[in-house]
Amino acid sequence: MRSSRAYRHRVRALRRQLAAAGCDGLLVTHLPNVFYLCGFTGSAGALLVRAGGCVLFTDGRYAVQAKQEGHATRVVVSAAGPLKAAGEYLRPREAARLGIEQAHLTLAQITVLKASGGHKVRLRRTAGLVEALRAVKQPEEVALMRKAARLAQGVLAEVLPLVRPGVREIELAAELEYRMRLAGASGPAFDTIVASGPRTALPHARPTSRRLRQNELVLFDLGAILSNYCCDLTRTVFLGRAPKRVRAWHRAVWEAHEAARQAVRPEAPWEDVDRAARQVLERHQLDQYFTHSTGHGLGIEVHEDPRLARGQKKLLQAGNAITIEPGVYLEGVGGIRIEDDIEVTAQGHRPITRMDSELIQL
Repeated sequence: MRSSRAYRHRVRALRRQLAAAGCDGLLVTHLPNVFYLCGFTGSAGALLVRAGGCVLFTDGRYAVQAKQEGHATRVVVSAAGPLKAAGEYLRPREAARLGIEQAHLTLAQITVLKASGGHKVRLRRTAGLVEALRAVKQPEEVALMRKAARLAQGVLAEVLPLVRPGVREIELAAELEYRMRLAGASGPAFDTIVASGPRTALPHARPTSRRLRQNELVLFDLGAILSNYCCDLTRTVFLGRAPKRVRAWHRAVWEAHEAARQAVRPEAPWEDVDRAARQVLERHQLDQYFTHSTGHGLGIEVHEDPRLARGQKKLLQAGNAITIEPGVYLEGVGGIRIEDDIEVTAQGHRPITRMDSELIQL
């Protein structure tokens, strides 16, 4: 559990954002943001951040948990649910310009909030206020991600000897997730990807009952959640001796990965990292087979800002934690991806994941 001081620092930073946004307070409803600001990990909660303190709203299932782990000024437990409870809490108070997280509230939820809050509560839509704070990690946050990465790397290394013809994709995925939990993870950061043969050309393939075969690619994309922080790692292996064209494709993806990594530094536009990877694949005449962005931020969630993609003009900052994951995907043939996590530092960058990225041949 983090100290109350760390949460107070985060809330103070958010309050400065609220003043600039013209809000008297913010009702935080996205649960990862609630956790970031007060440490509460329940599945039902909303946090009201105002000048006078923070109020955590939850229901009876979390009455004890909210008091134990929620670093809020006050906890309100209501059978009506967090949103209605927040509105009712605000109703008798002075008129206020209340910020809401527009990306995380449905129209139905906004209706509940308005109805329970009454006419005094004027809602103002905000976007990404807490997410902007979360994008810049403190050293202790990156340290947790490194521990998660070491766990995931160790588990993948344990499972690779089980990769052989006849084993089903879904069996390997289950083995990875089982071993992650045995090693201390609270769960996978996302649905583990194990794809084989032509299915490796699907960037987000779900593992199936397909059995692995000799002389084909197998792609592993896995992540662990440890102490509420995520990692994300992808490696591609070949069952047998890889033919020349597969080795050439893998080498091109590795070069694109390295070029993107070298482009990472403070003040670099997000799109520049993506461009560096694409330029390498273009030289290898493989750029048309690279069908997603080069990377994304990660932390409490596996997909956060920054987004390393075309047209993204924002600048990297020291403290960002990002993935670098170029790939090529040839329909009917197969796909190759190499993904690592890195930290943006004042001097450039530092690895979070540390695992051999050469083509593994089994």
